[in-house]
Amino acid sequence: MRFSRWAGAAATAALTILLSSCGGGTSTAIVKLQGAGASFPAPLYSKWFKAYGAAHQNIQVDYQSVGSGNGVKSFIDKTVDFGASDAAMSPEEIARVDAGAQLLPLTAGAIVLTYNVPGVSDLKLSRKAYTGIFLGKVKKWNDPVIVAANPGVKLPDSDINVVVRADGSGTTFVFTKHLSAVSEEFAKSPGVNKMPNWAVGTKSKGNEGVTASVKTTPGSIGYIEYGYAKSQNMPMAVLENKSGAFVAASTASGQAALAAAEFPENLIAWVPDPEAKEAYPIVTYTWVLAYKTYADKNKLEALKGVLTYGLTEGQKDAETLGYLPLPAPVVDKVKAALATIK
Repeated sequence: MRFSRWAGAAATAALTILLSSCGGGTSTAIVKLQGAGASFPAPLYSKWFKAYGAAHQNIQVDYQSVGSGNGVKSFIDKTVDFGASDAAMSPEEIARVDAGAQLLPLTAGAIVLTYNVPGVSDLKLSRKAYTGIFLGKVKKWNDPVIVAANPGVKLPDSDINVVVRADGSGTTFVFTKHLSAVSEEFAKSPGVNKMPNWAVGTKSKGNEGVTASVKTTPGSIGYIEYGYAKSQNMPMAVLENKSGAFVAASTASGQAALAAAEFPENLIAWVPDPEAKEAYPIVTYTWVLAYKTYADKNKLEALKGVLTYGLTEGQKDAETLGYLPLPAPVVDKVKAALATIK
């Protein structure tokens, strides 16, 4: 999010951190791990790697923050040792990985609608309003459907400039999954996709691009990750959830939404439209993509060490960076799955 924290989250940036195994002071060869994928969790991954590197010195992790779509492709193509995706993987994608794929949810977060409406610092959007905006049906900021939820707020008679992601994005996948759960019309078209054929919208690459477009263009609205919005002091709309309550994004409202998730054996769980009254409506887990088998046992042990740190001590960093700490039962499930990787 912020370039102090987000230097490693740019689409082409590499997070290269020296880490090590506990070698009892014995010098050993450097083990190099190459990863690529989602930008959504990249700041948290960077924090974990740096903290782990403070106590270890002979494992090198190079993580390319290139988006979920490219992360899945790199993982399938075996050009990385691990991938990362907010969109998980489809059964068809998993079937293409001959070494097997184990998806591991390492953290979670919320997706928010940030906006630039001069003179408006507090904005509520009903389900009908925000689905209408991204369908291209609600075109003016003073449309009655927006005005109805914002009594006393002076909304301008100006066009809404919708900003969407230009790249194959897990954030987009999660956002369109939610919009499809809310709106039958949206589900039909454009539907759930990492790179949908939007009915409306200016395209920008990454959270950084969407934020820059919204910041510099009055009348704009776009979707970005909560931690990034928080760090950049971007305004965030309060959204109506399934129960009819208007809820702001926060750790508490995100955790209330995640409480509804039930993990199957493959650890891919979605909460596209949580029902709890206190739940923020757009949340997701995000996954590290690991192979079920590794020919290089040094890489295997290095990867297990880094991910175990993320699941334990690393969870303490989640909330301060705008992420949602994993519930304890989820941590236990992920640890058990990690132990099966050979």
